[in-house]
Amino acid sequence: MFIKTKKVTREYTRSSKLEKSHIYTRTKTLVVLECDVCHNEFEREQGKMNPKRASSEYYHVCPNCNPKQFAQKRGVERRKLWNLSADSDIDITKI
Repeated sequence: MFIKTKKVTREYTRSSKLEKSHIYTRTKTLVVLECDVCHNEFEREQGKMNPKRASSEYYHVCPNCNPKQFAQKRGVERRKLWNLSADSDIDITKI
C-alpha cells in the first residue's frame, strides 16, 4: 500500500584538481510503502519504480518477503472467487 513520498537531501564532498574541497548536494525522492504480506513499512527510490506502481491500486511486497509466493496465493484466491480449476483454458484477462 502506498503511504507517502519524502525527499532526502545528502551532502557530498569532492576535491578539485587544485586540491580544494567542494560541497555539493543531491536530492532523492523516496516512496514509503507498506508490505501487503507482513505490513511493515519500507522505502524505494521513486526513480527506480514505475510511476504507475506508486499508488494503492497495486500490491507491494518488501524485500524481506517472497513476492512469488505472494503472487501464487493471490492467483489461488482469484480462482476460488471465479470458481475455476487450475487447468482451465479460460483467459482470465477477458473476464
